[in-house]
Amino acid sequence: MLYTIALILLVLWVLGVVSSATMGGFIHILLVIAIVIVLLRLIQGRKVL
Repeated sequence: MLYTIALILLVLWVLGVVSSATMGGFIHILLVIAIVIVLLRLIQGRKVL
């Protein structure tokens, strides 16, 4: 489920970069949060998928 959320955020981030939408900054923040969560799960040894 976390992988799905990260993938959705990545797609939204790419759309924000391409379209230069005003929500681009918010999407960047969400993407960074998702990456940090994935990295924390990997460091802790939990299953990411």
